[in-house]
Amino acid sequence: MYDLLSGLSVLEASSFVASPSAGLYCAQLGAEVIRVDQVGGGPDFHRWPVTKNNDSLYWENLNRAKKSVALDLSRPEGRELLQQMVRATGQLITNFPAKGFMAHEVLAEGRPDLVTVRVMGWADGSPALDYTVNNAVGYPMLTGPGPEPVNHVLPAWDLLSGAYAAFALLAALRRRAETGAGSEVRIPLSDVAIGTVANVGGIAEVLYEGANRPRLGNAIYGLFGRDFVTADGVRTMLAVVTPRQWSNLLAALGIADEVAALEAKLGVSFARDDGIRFTHREALFPIVEKAVGARSHADLAAAFDAGGVVHSAYRTMLDAANDPELVKNNPIFGATDNPSGFSYPAAGAFATVPQLERQAPRPAPRNGQHSEEVLASLLSLSSGEIARLIDAGIVGNA
Repeated sequence: MYDLLSGLSVLEASSFVASPSAGLYCAQLGAEVIRVDQVGGGPDFHRWPVTKNNDSLYWENLNRAKKSVALDLSRPEGRELLQQMVRATGQLITNFPAKGFMAHEVLAEGRPDLVTVRVMGWADGSPALDYTVNNAVGYPMLTGPGPEPVNHVLPAWDLLSGAYAAFALLAALRRRAETGAGSEVRIPLSDVAIGTVANVGGIAEVLYEGANRPRLGNAIYGLFGRDFVTADGVRTMLAVVTPRQWSNLLAALGIADEVAALEAKLGVSFARDDGIRFTHREALFPIVEKAVGARSHADLAAAFDAGGVVHSAYRTMLDAANDPELVKNNPIFGATDNPSGFSYPAAGAFATVPQLERQAPRPAPRNGQHSEEVLASLLSLSSGEIARLIDAGIVGNA
């Protein structure tokens, strides 16, 4: 946690990954992020992974450092309260539909400088998930050896869309500060996905080649890199990007002479061109495979580290969670009192600002934990009016 965005209040009405992660990033950097939840929790409130008491560890971590106001959004008075809160705050992150009671033009009535950042599925408003968008842009047909598609378990487009939404919010706020004008910024997962494909050359590549890229299994496209197994059975990934890394890899494995003989046979030089190394990877892999397979992982890791060779052994997520360097001794993690009651390392801001003192991560709220506080401070509702709303079931509290 840092106070880089202190003084900024953001209203968030969202569920699942992309939109909540945008609010999370703002909260981790000091913004006051007020989540509006359905009384009892929204559609992702118990999404897996869950504890034995059905508390969602997923929800608990995507909504850290936020405040929660619980409203019955199935009732007109609950929807009206949400609209009032949006107008009072002036900035909204949401993945609610672009039409209806949360339409930007409806919310901007009486608040023309409102900034709305809306995460969507497809640009036409139809629904999509990370998994279906990833399917649509072709990555499952590039992953693995084939011929069947391989789905990626990381919701990459959700997370990229969330980060882009947080960035877009700050950009729109900067424009408003300069011009006084509000705006709605729409961020469809589909556009983030296909735009990212284009940004890394994928669209240009397939149109230039007139064909799809061949599937490479665990080999790295355009570079020398693949997984190899050591003498003691440790599978490790090697990746070579620079000429120095290549020369150091040859030295660490003791294969410089064999590679030189291969260069002479092929009439090429691998020293400075990663494309040449990739083109002739099938001739290089057996040489590296034999050398790696003759030595222990500890021996190779020491040699690779000394030479700046990029490598990493494959391991499970449980292994990573128990790694002191990645988690226990990593300053981005800290302890919090989690609503689930389960104690574990909680992530704060990923960024490090050496000039500022890092604050501890904060817990996620309980459903409706801040309803009374926020309705009193943001909408100036009296305690009697808030009590009436709670009694009527329009407002929920923890």
